[in-house]
Amino acid sequence: MSQLTSSEINIALLTLGGLVLGLGLLSGWLKERLFLSDPLIALVVGVLLSPSVFGLIDLAHWGKPEMILEQGARLAIAIQVMGVALRLPKAYPFQHWRILSVLLGLLMPLMWLISGLLVYLLLGLPFWVAMLVGAVITPTDPVVSTSVVTGKVAEQNLPERIRHTISAESAANDGLAYPFVLLPILILTKPPQEALLHWLTKTLLWEVGAAVVMGALIGYLAGRLLQWAETKQTLEKESFLAYTVALSLAVLGLVKLLGSDGILAVFAAGITFDMVVGGRDRAEEENVQEAVDRFFTLYIFVLLGLYLPWQQWFELGWKGLLLVVAILLLRRLPAVLLLRPLLGRLRGMQDALFLGWFGPIGVAALFYAFLSVRQTGVEEPWIIGSLVICASILVHGCTAVPLAKLYGKQHR
Repeated sequence: MSQLTSSEINIALLTLGGLVLGLGLLSGWLKERLFLSDPLIALVVGVLLSPSVFGLIDLAHWGKPEMILEQGARLAIAIQVMGVALRLPKAYPFQHWRILSVLLGLLMPLMWLISGLLVYLLLGLPFWVAMLVGAVITPTDPVVSTSVVTGKVAEQNLPERIRHTISAESAANDGLAYPFVLLPILILTKPPQEALLHWLTKTLLWEVGAAVVMGALIGYLAGRLLQWAETKQTLEKESFLAYTVALSLAVLGLVKLLGSDGILAVFAAGITFDMVVGGRDRAEEENVQEAVDRFFTLYIFVLLGLYLPWQQWFELGWKGLLLVVAILLLRRLPAVLLLRPLLGRLRGMQDALFLGWFGPIGVAALFYAFLSVRQTGVEEPWIIGSLVICASILVHGCTAVPLAKLYGKQHR
């Protein structure tokens, strides 16, 4: 394997710093005038730097690309779900538990089933391999969703009920996708009875249930400690942001070391932390939080662009393109319309259409794709998943502003 060069390091630093600076200056103009989202621009930058185009950065020089992308995605998700938890109104999941129960308890299994069956029918893969691919692309993505529901256009045209629902769902289902992904993995790697027992006990009880409890407890304790530090005046105001980022990383690492779902625990920690420390004037803190989120999450799209499996995509042929179209149109929208009577304030047709369309696929799918490959040795979750991820970043990113403005125009 070739060695990493100092020029590649400097190009990487220039890329990340320049990208964040450039988007900080031009992001609003690019979104409103050219309909280009931040994740899409970062992805294109990665493609241009990759060996397939200009060859300025080869991810293989940095180590094992699969591990870099898996762990990079895991870090990006943790930072982003904490940002979502802090951005939501205080105790939002508890106040809106009915609609979240529908989105997570009914819509999410339907999305998994539809996605898996589409892969099975269109590509002819073995059933449980197809269901594994379907599970990988089931969760909606908080990183891509942020580009849809934040910013001037979204705030001027979309009501809070839509913006908060999309954000909360995308943050929660990233962690809750784990049992959907692990069930096919277990069936592909263990005897059926052993796989089912493992899934019902260890996965659901410990890796999901215990993750929520541990995350909530850690978030509560962190909030109380922050209040104590403020009371004793041992904490500088500028330390709040560093405190929340550190909380994300600490929970992610600790809970995973205990064998549970770190991503779900981070979201639970963020919710309870915000419940404890909420009520302060957080406008400036939220703006800084969003800036840090951008810095910590854009890099993963650059990394993805550096390592896209172009040859394997071409080998899928027209069936691959057909699958992408089917996934984007059928994975979520019909199920949301079916469940519309249960969506409370979002049961209106326009709300349901917007919610049904904007279920972007991104970093969470990337993380679960490489987790699946590592656990099973099956490459399809990465090959098919990466194709759907890129299509979603393109389509959902380019339609966010026009559809938000259309929604706003119809409700004026």
